[in-house]
Amino acid sequence: MTQKTILRSDELSCPSCVPKIEKALNALPGVAKAEVRFNTGKIEVEHDPAQSSIEALVEAVRGTGYEAQPAAF
Repeated sequence: MTQKTILRSDELSCPSCVPKIEKALNALPGVAKAEVRFNTGKIEVEHDPAQSSIEALVEAVRGTGYEAQPAAF
C-alpha cells in the first residue's frame, strides 16, 4: 500500500539539487514517485512504508548532501 510522505528541507540552495534528490529517492525500493519543490523546500514522496521507511527517505536525501525532516504538510 502506498502512502504519501512529505519531507521539508531548508537547504535547497540550487535548482540542480532537485533531480539529484529525486533520483536518490526514486532509487529506493517501494518508491512510486518523488517530487521536489525547490521554491518551498517540500519533498513529496509516494512510497510503500513496508519497503522504504520515512527514515530511509531522510537517509536518501542526506546521502545527496542535504538534511530533510518529515513534515505534517
